[in-house]
Amino acid sequence: MLAARASAARAASRIARTRNFATVVDSAGVKVAAADNGEPTSAVTFLVKAGSRFESKPGVAHALKNYAFKSTDKRSSLGTVREAELYGGVLSSSLSREHLALTAEFLRGDEAFFVDVLSSFLTSAKFTRYELTESVAPTCEAETTAALSNPATHAVELAHALAFRSGLGNSIFATPGHHLTADDVKAYAQSVFGSGNVAVVGTGIDAALLEKLLEKSLGKFASAASPSSTPSKYFGGETRVDAHGAPETVFIGFGTSGAPTPELAVLAAHLDPTPSVKWSQSTSPIAAGLPIGSSVKAVHLPYSDASLFGLLVQGPTTAAVKEAGKAAVAALQAAGDIKGEELQKAIAKAKFAAASAFDGRDGVVSALGPKILSGSSASLSEAVSSLEKVDASAFSKAASSLLKTKPTFVAVGDIKSLPYADELGL
Repeated sequence: MLAARASAARAASRIARTRNFATVVDSAGVKVAAADNGEPTSAVTFLVKAGSRFESKPGVAHALKNYAFKSTDKRSSLGTVREAELYGGVLSSSLSREHLALTAEFLRGDEAFFVDVLSSFLTSAKFTRYELTESVAPTCEAETTAALSNPATHAVELAHALAFRSGLGNSIFATPGHHLTADDVKAYAQSVFGSGNVAVVGTGIDAALLEKLLEKSLGKFASAASPSSTPSKYFGGETRVDAHGAPETVFIGFGTSGAPTPELAVLAAHLDPTPSVKWSQSTSPIAAGLPIGSSVKAVHLPYSDASLFGLLVQGPTTAAVKEAGKAAVAALQAAGDIKGEELQKAIAKAKFAAASAFDGRDGVVSALGPKILSGSSASLSEAVSSLEKVDASAFSKAASSLLKTKPTFVAVGDIKSLPYADELGL
């Protein structure tokens, strides 16, 4: 039976390899990838190398994100809202540590308007002072407050600061009260908005049509030097933040420098206690040791030149977090010894996670966008193939090397009672 399942998995993998997800071309000086699989709606994302690791001043990347779809030479912010609603489309922006994503989702046939809206922000945004005061700054403050009131988000933000200090350690949220001017944001935009730092990803839209629209809307898009950032170096450390009224939270992390490796994705899949069957208990080595009401989530955050790996432990009480944390650390320390069927199960879970990311538009952008922007090969088949090549020796070496680094340990909650790193076996 197991052999039959493995054969079916291999067959599914072969099917995935034959599917054409995107073609990459250069248009108007930017890299363009488009996939049209007959969706009833279309989406276009401009991915800009303008994340918080590159910011010239703390919080400026967050402010730039919230300046999206405000006044440009072609439209006022109100005009953009009214026209987008007239077409029935949706405009959104998001920020990560390495990229700013500007997305338009719309009905087929309306691509000309929405590509022009996205392009005009890159080419003619006004960055007015009144919009910073009345909209951008209040939105930044509200997003920061909401994010840091979530203990999981707060812990991961602190973990990045400990793990990498600067660069990837920069928060994606602006600090409330930190002074930024419209000129600061404009200067940052001018430094990153250029043909060498932008990739365009389209779904539900013909590649040739998207290229034509970009050539028209971007015109002679100015080039820009790649934003500077020192190579990431992992440090680690420990911090504790007092918080109340939320789940007690501990983040146990480790980091690596260099390009992401498939072994860490397999390790995350192995430790993930989420069951494959609802309301059942997972066979993950962590699952059996979890107290009722507590949870452990495997966190794997790969970046262009580093990775942060960790286990996010939450529970209703500090005692539950301590018990769950011990189980998580023990499972992590024993992970390097797995082989045979246990390793193949982890690889299969990692492959499914990689493949399922391509089912949704957000997954396509997050999986393909950075690779397209960097000029590296971008396909599902390569992602799956790299996971299939993981063997017991490489996996054991990766897990062992990870544990040799200094831990990144964050506690958010009742810090008088939450455990310290050494109390969990680190």
